[in-house]
Amino acid sequence: MEKKPLILVTNDDGITAPGIRALIEIMNEVGETVVVAPDSPQSAMGHAITINSTLHCEKIIVDNGSQLEYSCSGTPADCVKLAVNELLDRKPDLCVSGINHGSNSSINVIYSGTMSAAMEAGIEGIPAIGFSLLDYNWTADFNPLRKYIKQITTEALSNGIPENVVLNVNFPKLKEKEIKGIKICRQAKANWIEKFDKRTNPMGREYFWLTGSFVNQDKGEDTDEWALKEGYISIVPTQFDLTAHHSIQQLNTWDL
Repeated sequence: MEKKPLILVTNDDGITAPGIRALIEIMNEVGETVVVAPDSPQSAMGHAITINSTLHCEKIIVDNGSQLEYSCSGTPADCVKLAVNELLDRKPDLCVSGINHGSNSSINVIYSGTMSAAMEAGIEGIPAIGFSLLDYNWTADFNPLRKYIKQITTEALSNGIPENVVLNVNFPKLKEKEIKGIKICRQAKANWIEKFDKRTNPMGREYFWLTGSFVNQDKGEDTDEWALKEGYISIVPTQFDLTAHHSIQQLNTWDL
């Protein structure tokens, strides 16, 4: 009998978030699923890891699924490190992270705990995919995504993901019949214009609440932002080698 692929599932919204519960159900149809996820929300943690405090990890049962689950006190990246180095008896064939409640397209990938967990898996040599839905609502409807997630995951297992590449998959907030298809994209050039809402607490101490607006400066029709706006699922091949290779030749002209 052919052995099922071992799939590591993680996220940044916490192990009880509806997004990861939906992803676990889908992965149980694809392979043998093991879940290692934060015990509380860790959104926008980026690639933070825990080095100055202890980590706690325990087996838990959230639902009646067949999967083995661990709840971890650390960050999304911590969860992957613990899974690979302590909890699993073999390297996963695939790591999937999400389904995130909210966008991780464009510049958001830099801040994303969801994608950082996938990146950590990629660094460990594990094919990895991050899934996100452009809906921040805790009661978001993940059903329109199911067949596409299964399709993308199955293709990744069958064909392999390019070496040192992690897939960043974002879904528009649409009904299944409204989704036009899948586009392979590049990351749009965009940024956040931050503002800080300055307030005072009852004790008279000032504090700040980060707000802001997202500005897409990219008019290209090959970007993730364009695809999502037009009703497509975007897949951006993302790398963790941050070297700006195109700049090396220019920098070598400096008098160093």
